[in-house]
Amino acid sequence: MTDWTDQTARARAWFESLRDRICGAFEAIEAEAGSDARFSYRPWAREHDGEPVENGGGGVQGLMKGRVFEKVGVNVSTVHGTFSPEFARTINGADPENPTFTATGISLVAHMANPHVPAVHMNTRFLTTSKAWFGGGGDLNPPIPYADDTADFHARFQAACDAHDPAYYPRFKAWADDYFFLPHRKVHRGVGGIFYDHLECADEAAFEANFAFTRDVGEAFLDIYPRLVRRRMGSAFTPQDETAMLEWRGRYAEFNLVYDRGTLFGLKTGGNIDAILMSLPPRAVWS
Repeated sequence: MTDWTDQTARARAWFESLRDRICGAFEAIEAEAGSDARFSYRPWAREHDGEPVENGGGGVQGLMKGRVFEKVGVNVSTVHGTFSPEFARTINGADPENPTFTATGISLVAHMANPHVPAVHMNTRFLTTSKAWFGGGGDLNPPIPYADDTADFHARFQAACDAHDPAYYPRFKAWADDYFFLPHRKVHRGVGGIFYDHLECADEAAFEANFAFTRDVGEAFLDIYPRLVRRRMGSAFTPQDETAMLEWRGRYAEFNLVYDRGTLFGLKTGGNIDAILMSLPPRAVWS
């Protein structure tokens, strides 16, 4: 089995640097709105049945609640361990004889105070079992959709995809449309984006290519999302707009608790519960 230790360290360093720049950009937006809100950071270590896992890794949960960002979490983690036999059967490349894994990544969810500002999700990750691969993406989740916001968000991610493979964007857009869908309500969670997984690294060249693409996905998010926030954050809204946002957030919570793979992966691998569930909105209603 290939030793991916050095590559995991490089990916981790990138995810942490991206976290720092995203948090800085979001804090700058809060300052522009006259808020002194800043991220707080809480480290955590991986546990199993309430006990620390030796050499199990962990992460840092970043959280900010402000005037523009009602709640935004930006988490980074690097964990190591062994899958349970049942869960291993659901993971790409997990070897029943040696179901060990390493996973490092960044995960972000922002719920906004103004219903006209779109909520957003983004994550990228590098995972190793008997195989190694990258996955991730970003998707826009506006309570009140605007066609130009949707078009600009998609165009920025398409540019990132096209720089690597013209087949990526249509493939990964369709994957996001299929994935971020609530079958029980027959509605999409938002207006889409891109979603990709299992970009396998059979050798060093494949790692470098897939790592470069994953970095460009992160850069695309950092470029486009703050622009969308600034475009809408000063918009006036009505109580009816806020009610629509809270009802929409209920759909978001349903998806993350019932269907989201990342939530399941975190819970099954001894992740920090607060960090895993930071994606849930601070307020929501069900009519």
